[in-house]
Amino acid sequence: MRQSQLFTKTRKEAPSDESALNAKLLIRAGYVHKEMAGVYAFLPLGLRVLNKVKQIVREEMDNIGGQELFMTTLQRKELWEKTTRWDDKIVDVWFKSELKSGGEVGFAWSHEEPITDMMRSFISSFRDLPIFVYQFQNKLRNELRAKSGLMRGREFGMKDMYSYCLNEEDHTKFYNQAIESYKKVYDRLGIGEDTYITFASGGAFTEFSHEFQTVIENGEDTIFINKGKGIAINAEILNEETLKNLNISREELTEVKTSEVGNIFNFGVKKSEELGLSYMGEDGKKVPVWLGSYGIGITRLIGLIVEKFSDSKGIIWPENIAPFELHLLSLDLDTRPDADTLYEKLVREGREVLYDDRDVGAGEKFADSDLIGIPTRVVVSKKAKAAGGFEIKKRKKEKVSITTDV
Repeated sequence: MRQSQLFTKTRKEAPSDESALNAKLLIRAGYVHKEMAGVYAFLPLGLRVLNKVKQIVREEMDNIGGQELFMTTLQRKELWEKTTRWDDKIVDVWFKSELKSGGEVGFAWSHEEPITDMMRSFISSFRDLPIFVYQFQNKLRNELRAKSGLMRGREFGMKDMYSYCLNEEDHTKFYNQAIESYKKVYDRLGIGEDTYITFASGGAFTEFSHEFQTVIENGEDTIFINKGKGIAINAEILNEETLKNLNISREELTEVKTSEVGNIFNFGVKKSEELGLSYMGEDGKKVPVWLGSYGIGITRLIGLIVEKFSDSKGIIWPENIAPFELHLLSLDLDTRPDADTLYEKLVREGREVLYDDRDVGAGEKFADSDLIGIPTRVVVSKKAKAAGGFEIKKRKKEKVSITTDV
């Protein structure tokens, strides 16, 4: 893509009302546009990153048998009343609206109820199970705090998966597979080493849950970890009972700041009993279905990755989710034909290239390249040509080298 044709532009300053580092950098670099607090539109560069993160998650969900679908955002009041989660005292983040024809609807903050109700049309026998479905969809939550950029939004992208199993044994087997799948996702995104499976409260979902928390200096959460024992506990449930159940003492734990990048819940058969989802067993008796729920905050992940992988100059994208593989810079008119030829060659080869062919100064091009954060920069200039080729520099390194081919 030619940068001269990109309608977005970099900015020297972020909006004055934006305090989160990830949002400042993403706005300045032209990845997102801030609509309001906690609500961001993804621009062409940002959408490329978003789609690459989704694809990594999609591949891992497919690997454990997931089938992708796409549910509605509007949800029926009466469905959620059956499980009591329409009540604002139980779920306090609802966005709701009155229908002109009468009655109320909710805007999706989660999907356990609608998908479980839908499964009544497809599950009747033990032969129909197990079923694992997932989707990528925006969730809407009326968060009181929305000051952390993409890391806590009122509208945000999520991958949510739901497992429907015959019994607890089958559910536990898949639950553990999902944990391993999540680990692979975070490894591929470059944050696996700093991400911990954390014992936590289930909030409006269940009594307890497992969170995936990534250590980060500006994190909103606090967890206590023992890396050697592989134990992590959310500060919200750190008490004597929890310590006893995990056979660990407070002195063995280290306090760290983190941000949640995923969570998984075991609903058991409660939701199925409330919504009337059951199957006919081999003995002819009706049995409620076991439900599990598994979430990954896709847009939140992008915010966290920017927080972790950036410096004073801008973003440093991991190679597998960067919007482009290469950032090609043409610095002067004399070598512009060489830059054009190289760009056309790389495109023919199927390489992902952002070509800065703008008529602006070299200093502005270098600053924008650092801010945008594409992993490899290729410079075509008279100086590089005199040295024997093109200048190559990795975004996360200071060393510059000359090469005759890219």
